Amino acid sequence: MAIRTFQLPYSESAVQDLRERLARTRWPDTIPGSGWEYGFDLQHLQRMCRYWSGDFDWKAEIDRLGRFHHLRYMLGDQSIHFVHERGRGPSPIPILLLHGWPGSFLEMLKLVPLLTDPAAHGGEPSDSFDVIVASLPGFGFSSRPCQRGMNTARMSRLFAQLMSDLGYERFACHGGDFGASVSSWLGRRHAARVIGVHLNYIPRSYRPGPGAVLSEEEQQFLADAQRWEEEFGAYDHIQFRTPQTVSYGLNDSPAALAAWILEKFRDWADCDGDLEKRFTWDELLANLTLYWMTETIHSSCRLYFEQRTAPLRLSLGERIEVPCGIAHFPKEAPFPPRTWIERGYNVQHWTEFRSGGHFAAMEEPEALATDIRTFLRRFRSGSRT
Repeated sequence: MAIRTFQLPYSESAVQDLRERLARTRWPDTIPGSGWEYGFDLQHLQRMCRYWSGDFDWKAEIDRLGRFHHLRYMLGDQSIHFVHERGRGPSPIPILLLHGWPGSFLEMLKLVPLLTDPAAHGGEPSDSFDVIVASLPGFGFSSRPCQRGMNTARMSRLFAQLMSDLGYERFACHGGDFGASVSSWLGRRHAARVIGVHLNYIPRSYRPGPGAVLSEEEQQFLADAQRWEEEFGAYDHIQFRTPQTVSYGLNDSPAALAAWILEKFRDWADCDGDLEKRFTWDELLANLTLYWMTETIHSSCRLYFEQRTAPLRLSLGERIEVPCGIAHFPKEAPFPPRTWIERGYNVQHWTEFRSGGHFAAMEEPEALATDIRTFLRRFRSGSRT
């Protein structure tokens, strides 16, 4: 069978090893009073690692996650882990939720009850969904690719086949970060099957057709994106060029892994530099522990390298014609202007939010779920499986 039930793994010896490694961390020194100026603050990281080692309960997290229906999809040498929850409405439609880096399937789980059972959360039963939350290949409980070329274009083919094998001829999808890229490729290559694409991020590799004349606003966006890359994009350049090099330390030291990943949550979330404003330590450490236990930091970083083989480049005049909904959260920056996006996407819905950032499904789950329901409501008549 291509689809099998999946039992979440737990190893007490692995937890003990994690705790011992954290206790043996060889901490670097820092310039007194420098705080966050040189990178992730030493004292803050030490406090979080003490909590990770002594108070964080991975077994309790596994038990909590066990309340969802977990499955594994086998296709060739690749296995994909996913959560599948049925909607509690009269005619739920399927929606595929796809995460990015440095997140995981965990970041989408707050959306599940809001989409499967909207009536229990102030919505209408007729807006319910069958929800599929997938782990991208090389992330979490999905297997690590063992060959070159596992980029988001190739992932889109895997997920299209998964949805077919689940019995969904037509489906919607939502994504942020790499999940937005996979969703875009689904809309581009499988337009007859995709009801609508909802995005809170625009793939950075996306470019409109060559020769397009750009407005001043679009030119300013490109300049802003370049400045952002220079200020915040060191991680991107490393993972884009030499992901294996940095992975030796990240795969061996949980403290290094914590600094590498938590820095991105602090910089990209709408938290004003205070992680606790948006996330609990348990939420952050659950994501970290998933990376650690599955040893997927190197395979997840490698996706940046693989993206070079399949950037989302459209030919002149080409557009992804599947209806597209855009959710713009203010801390998601740099974010393209609408004219830039409409050159390549059939934008039929656009919402500006007052708060929220890169991890929208974790930061603003109610607002995001409402926007997904609103956007896809008009397409329900053509969504039957």
